[in-house]
Amino acid sequence: MSDQPIGGGIGIEFKEWNTQVAAEFRENHGKVEQFGDAPLVILHATGAKSGKKRENPLMYLDADGDTVLFASRAGEDLHPDWYHNVRANPAVELEFGDRTVPGTVVEVSGDERDRLYAEQVRLYPQFGEYEKKTDRLIPVVRVKQAA
Repeated sequence: MSDQPIGGGIGIEFKEWNTQVAAEFRENHGKVEQFGDAPLVILHATGAKSGKKRENPLMYLDADGDTVLFASRAGEDLHPDWYHNVRANPAVELEFGDRTVPGTVVEVSGDERDRLYAEQVRLYPQFGEYEKKTDRLIPVVRVKQAA
């Protein structure tokens, strides 16, 4: 995980922020006050370089029974570490409140990527702001849950 400040240097590091959000998520059965009613999940992935287990709380979109994740990193110019991890190791687990399920990550591109990102922006306009802050195309991935 990166130790870079989030959101343009608001004074908290990604790792520390993730830890705080994950703790509140678990204490409140999947809810985190600063996110209101937004759907949250903790992504459990394996580090691309370290091979260590990593956890990242993320907003998601439910689309056609899949969990869709957006590698926005709040509009920073670098992809988030979790995105590199799931590209290297697509077998993941998703923690929804009080249940954890296995899944496989598949990257989304083209029109499908654009459609899903537009839907996330419609629901949560800050994702549109993230897109404006960076020159990179924000990656979108689907997590297909194991049956």
